[in-house]
Amino acid sequence: MDGIPLDESYTWAEARALGVTRRQISSDGVRLNRGLYVSRSAALDLPTRCRAWRRVLPADAAFGLHTASALYGCAASRAEDVHVVLTPRHVLPQHAGLRVHTRTLEDQDTSEIEGLAVTSGAQTFLDLAAALRPPALLALGDALARAGHLDLGALEDRLTRAARVRGVVRARRWAPYVDGRAASPRESELRYWLLASDLPDPQLQIPIRDRRGREVAHADLGYEQWKVALEYEGRQHAEHEQFDRDIDRYSLMSADGWLTLRFANRHLGRAGVVVDRTRRALQQRGWTPGPG
Repeated sequence: MDGIPLDESYTWAEARALGVTRRQISSDGVRLNRGLYVSRSAALDLPTRCRAWRRVLPADAAFGLHTASALYGCAASRAEDVHVVLTPRHVLPQHAGLRVHTRTLEDQDTSEIEGLAVTSGAQTFLDLAAALRPPALLALGDALARAGHLDLGALEDRLTRAARVRGVVRARRWAPYVDGRAASPRESELRYWLLASDLPDPQLQIPIRDRRGREVAHADLGYEQWKVALEYEGRQHAEHEQFDRDIDRYSLMSADGWLTLRFANRHLGRAGVVVDRTRRALQQRGWTPGPG
């Protein structure tokens, strides 16, 4: 700004102290909150907004919940509000666009990403357990683990330390099924419906071998014992090269005796369809439900 060394974000007081005029602030700054601005030269993305908010937050603040999930790259933040976690205190910061949550956290319950303090993957999973439906919670856990932000031992430790925390029952219910091998959120949701049913628990990333024992393909999800595979097919599978690869893979799987069930986005809202078709396929291959 005309040679004045301002950061990508600044407060009104900081800018005025450096000699920036009111008109210059009005011209350069995007108002994030009263007295808090982001320069128009910076991208107004989530990390930038969080770095701006950090200027007016206590030193122990960590970004959490939906904001932490988005910063980890594991889910898009659909809300404009930024979620921040603070240790309990008598007076909490109150700003439009900022949602403050109180938690008593230990050192291992926070991490850092893009220079920002965020709740750890385990803490984020626990905090969002009360806000997300079980399919979305499992998908979040899988995504955090897949991206290297969630260690299953750390998750078990955090849930053991959690007492009567809101959402802890749901978190403990689905934490044992978190698996970083799940390739996509939709695949995680597909797996959820099978885990929640009376069917056997499906396996992930099953190698498909030919008669000579060579791996010729793999099933994202399925049952090796009964040679039943389940595939979620998003829009990327319609692309020419991916379509050709899928045809080749399905042919190899079929040649080696695998039955492949293919599901799309519209099936994920119809749990009964997913479970019923999988049940029929398993029964065709010799599976029988146990007693009770």
